[in-house]
Amino acid sequence: MLDGGVEAALSSAGMAIEVIRDPISLARLRDIAQSQFGDVVKAVVDVQRGAIAIGGELHADEEALLLEEGARQADLWGINLYPDRPAAETIEFDSMINVRPSQGNRSRSVEDRELQRRIRDVVARLIGA
Repeated sequence: MLDGGVEAALSSAGMAIEVIRDPISLARLRDIAQSQFGDVVKAVVDVQRGAIAIGGELHADEEALLLEEGARQADLWGINLYPDRPAAETIEFDSMINVRPSQGNRSRSVEDRELQRRIRDVVARLIGA
């Protein structure tokens, strides 16, 4: 565990995955984006436990870490975070891990508006606060 309620692991590509449980700054998110994909950070949100895994090359790597920690698959949703976009455009609900016909989600997006709200709430509490 790192300082500030952040736990780290490595993805399959050797990228550092952090589990965020306490707020981080938008500047920290920008640093992560710049060190990886330039303008985006892949993230998986645990809507039940209020945590976010960030920094993996694949959403599946972040999802795997959260599952190892005891999360339930039904509570994990993949997003992309764009720290330099306007606030309304920061979150993109797009990930292969979101395709879950058994939960009524048939696309890479998060189709349920209430679930999107819950994801936004977790992100707002933990990033840029």
